[in-house]
Amino acid sequence: MSASLIQITLSLVVGIALIVVLTTRFRIHAFFALMLACFLVGICVQMPFPDIIKSAKEGFGNIMQSLGWIIVLGTTLGVILEHTGCTIVMAESMLKLVGEKYAAFAMSMTGFVVGLPIFCDSGYIVLSGLNDSLARRTKTPMVIMAASLATGLYSVHCLIPPHPGAAAAAGIIGVDFGRLITYGIIVAIPCMLTGYIWTKFSSRKLKFEESEKTETVLASRVLPKVSKAFVPVIVPILLIAIRSFFSVEKINGSGLVNFFSILGEPVIALSIGIVLAIISNRKWENKQFAKLLQDAAEKAGGILVIIGAGGSFGGVLAATHLGDHFSNLNVGGYSALLLFPFLLTALLKTAQGSSTVAIITASSILAPLLPTLGIVSDNQKLLCVLAMGAGSMVISHANDAYFWVITKFSRIEMRPMLRVYTLATIWMGIVGLITVYILSLLLK
Repeated sequence: MSASLIQITLSLVVGIALIVVLTTRFRIHAFFALMLACFLVGICVQMPFPDIIKSAKEGFGNIMQSLGWIIVLGTTLGVILEHTGCTIVMAESMLKLVGEKYAAFAMSMTGFVVGLPIFCDSGYIVLSGLNDSLARRTKTPMVIMAASLATGLYSVHCLIPPHPGAAAAAGIIGVDFGRLITYGIIVAIPCMLTGYIWTKFSSRKLKFEESEKTETVLASRVLPKVSKAFVPVIVPILLIAIRSFFSVEKINGSGLVNFFSILGEPVIALSIGIVLAIISNRKWENKQFAKLLQDAAEKAGGILVIIGAGGSFGGVLAATHLGDHFSNLNVGGYSALLLFPFLLTALLKTAQGSSTVAIITASSILAPLLPTLGIVSDNQKLLCVLAMGAGSMVISHANDAYFWVITKFSRIEMRPMLRVYTLATIWMGIVGLITVYILSLLLK
């Protein structure tokens, strides 16, 4: 298979258009829309049929390997927290702290802080129950609450180690982790604010609908104490954060370090959260508990098939070797320092869906070209990685697993997700690039 850049680009456009039309106009389940897009794009770029199937299977498997257990356990944690009333207690506590008027901004800030140590996918899963409760409690449209939380998590996921994309780029390009974390936070803050502002602006005419209320909490329910309500969420986040700190600092050898490294594995940390959530309810009936676990597994299954199909779509697009078309480009000057890395990463992100894959691929392409592009100093390399991080935000849409995590966990239709969240990621990337440009003036 040897397809041109134009052919691959046109195939991508056709594939994305097919997904949007099938899911919005014909209400076809996203799994089937994504799988059809896999084959359409593969055929359009003249990929052999066996290779299409192989790439789709590999993409599906890779997503399941990285997110499968996390989604099942995160869903279970959310279901138990919802049943025990923990999310209601957390929602009321946050409202007392910030006031109902600023509930969406509170979730955006929560996403920013929680997203520092953990993946945006698992962070959203852990906090989705709380987000739902706040939306119902404040009568805020779910798309506003969901996009506020999602963009807060997303802003740090794309820019700051220990997230794998930024960490890998730092290693490939040769950037100090500490400096990247410091300046990455500086860039991520305006990106987070941009996501929140666009969410509020684009959703200003929406009103809360009673149909968004999926469960009713009985007034007679005995709710847990505030401490017991927050512990199942805080403990997994802290454990994952501690493990990430050890990883970034490369601390080895201590038995205590190894102990927390095991506990901080997301699968283990979420399992501990589930145990703590179970303990928050003193009385459990066997049938009731079994029914909750069954509901959680069924809910997770519906999410997994869609996310897996998104991984298949990304796998087929990755197999087109889009990045190879940029390896021989001859660009120089100041655009090579900021604009070219940004656009390259943005194109890769838009094409195959994963911010991590996009920034790793872009940094691998750019690494041997750095001297030719005039990127030689430590500051220039830092700015290059930050520009790629901003580019990896653009554009989160139907082939991004995170897009479907948000959509399915918060029960949002495709159209408002594209209008609010997807457009927010475009503005976030642009503001990120502008912020990096300002930093470049200060770091000269």
